[in-house]
Amino acid sequence: MKLKNISMIIVFMLLCSGCSFDKSSLLKGNIFDFFRKNEPVKSTPESLYSLGTAEYQNGSYKKARGFYVRLKEEYPLHELSILAELGIADSFYSDKEYVEAEIAYRDFTTFYPTNENVPYAFYQVGMCHYVQIGAIDRDQTETIKARREFEKLVARFPQSKFSILAEKMIRECKSKFAEHEFYVGNFYFKQEKYDAALKRFEAIARDYAGVGLDLKVEAYIAETKARLAEEEKAQKLKEEKEKTKIEAKTKAKTKDKEASKP
Repeated sequence: MKLKNISMIIVFMLLCSGCSFDKSSLLKGNIFDFFRKNEPVKSTPESLYSLGTAEYQNGSYKKARGFYVRLKEEYPLHELSILAELGIADSFYSDKEYVEAEIAYRDFTTFYPTNENVPYAFYQVGMCHYVQIGAIDRDQTETIKARREFEKLVARFPQSKFSILAEKMIRECKSKFAEHEFYVGNFYFKQEKYDAALKRFEAIARDYAGVGLDLKVEAYIAETKARLAEEEKAQKLKEEKEKTKIEAKTKAKTKDKEASKP
């Protein structure tokens, strides 16, 4: 009787303190099971992936990455772990952490070379560079890198739907680089450095035909050549005048010498 009273007192004290407990143990009358710690419910691979996808779609990329990392760590051999790897890369990309995203996409292509999503990962590597392309008057290293990655994708997976997208992006990269080269060429043109300008314009005509600059570049090439011809003509005229001047001085000196002879 005393033991029963003590048990009731303990339960009453815990109820008043707001502590959590296993009610089923109390209903069964087992006071000792009441103090036993319940094991946490472990999330399934499907639930972790679903939670990560939901957070990603809501724009919570860091939270999404957390669920994908858990899935990868807790179920490394599950098939969804592979998609979680891609989800981690996507979360970095959408969060504008392009360096980390590129590393993650490259790791995916390295560790899962036969996976059907490899072309997508290759495409995204290119996009990591493309979205960082600067203004027309800035360094175009990212343009060059983006084009290189898209060309790799087309060469390796020519039948992939992402190669079709990559071909479009290659044209975009060519156009951006050609615009940059024209900007530089035009700068030299305005500075009257026509030799340097002509090299830029001719390079565009040779390497970037069909990107929308053909007519403009052709006109600038013609005008630059005309101005170079004028410069050359002016230079020749100047040289002839200098030559005539020197010859005149030489004749004058010769004449003076002859005149001074006894």
